[in-house]
Amino acid sequence: LQMLERQVVGGEQAKNKDLKEKRKRQKKYADERRMQLVAALQQSDEDSSDWVLLNVYDSIQEEVRAKSKLLEKMQEKLRAAETEIKDLQSEFELEKIDYLGTIRRLERDLLLFQQLLDQVQSLVRRDCNYSNLEKIKHQSIWDEENGCWKIPEPVIQRTHLP
Repeated sequence: LQMLERQVVGGEQAKNKDLKEKRKRQKKYADERRMQLVAALQQSDEDSSDWVLLNVYDSIQEEVRAKSKLLEKMQEKLRAAETEIKDLQSEFELEKIDYLGTIRRLERDLLLFQQLLDQVQSLVRRDCNYSNLEKIKHQSIWDEENGCWKIPEPVIQRTHLP
């Protein structure tokens, strides 16, 4: 009877050593994985109240209290995130207003300089290379190192009559 029990316990392949080894490896892997999960949960930046999902409670009131604390904590995080979003949006809005003001000021300055050039161009001598502004624009080169334009030197071309 005992001999029959030993053969029956563990199923039909109770004496199969490969199957026993496979079961041991699976059990060892499952234990290691469980330990890794427990370690990861303990090392998380959240405190022990997040273990609310893993706890076994003695009463419903205890479970409700634990979940209420977790809910309050999550609501506090939500409020903090919403405040952060509002701060970022207001900061962005201020920067946007500042940039728009800068653009408007630069456009006014550009218009002023354009009008000055138009007025002064008629006063430049015709034999000077600055009498043709389009030509000067094409000859000018932007210098990246110094952050300024390199404009050709003014030259007066004298014509000698025979």
